[in-house]
Amino acid sequence: MEDYLKAIYILQHEAEGPVGTSAIAEYTGVTPPTVTSMLEKLEERGLVAREKYKGAELTEEGETVALEVLRHHRLLEAYLAEHLDYEWSEVHDEADALEHHISEEFEERVAEALDDPAVDPHGDPIPSADLSPPAEEGTAALSEFDAGEAVTVARVSDRDDEELKYLAREGIEPGTEMELIEVAPIGMYVVRIGDELVHLPESIARSIRVRATAEA
Repeated sequence: MEDYLKAIYILQHEAEGPVGTSAIAEYTGVTPPTVTSMLEKLEERGLVAREKYKGAELTEEGETVALEVLRHHRLLEAYLAEHLDYEWSEVHDEADALEHHISEEFEERVAEALDDPAVDPHGDPIPSADLSPPAEEGTAALSEFDAGEAVTVARVSDRDDEELKYLAREGIEPGTEMELIEVAPIGMYVVRIGDELVHLPESIARSIRVRATAEA
């Protein structure tokens, strides 16, 4: 149930509204009928609200549970990367396995050891200890920018290990400054990082969240 609530929270904020069954199925890697069955259970427990043909949204109680799981997950990712030398492409699956099983005391100690970080290794905001929703970050996908604009990377998606490995090889991580040089007709985005040119497929450009900096 916690996995579904976490997925709905993330998808709900990406879609800025109710989340459809198919989107949840794709995110969680299960079939739509399995999602429908789980949504019925979550609705019975008052954790989600559903509207026919529109999708599901978290209730206040459901959002609180989702934020707690997300806090565990992202703190664990940060700890694995900073203290156990995991690559950022490795931390997601490990945190998925551990997030449901840590105590509140363990969570507090991890946060203290990390000096209470605001974001995880991928730039995703870590919910606060009081489980307040993270503030809106004012970012957009790199694919929404035009050639000639300068941007700073804020977040990258942690859903694809191979994408993360590629971005790491090219030196793209939260805080990286780059200039969008060209958007090719074939859907390839060319960015300049320092003196180097990097080619990014459109799928990756959609998954990188950036902030506009100065005009290039």
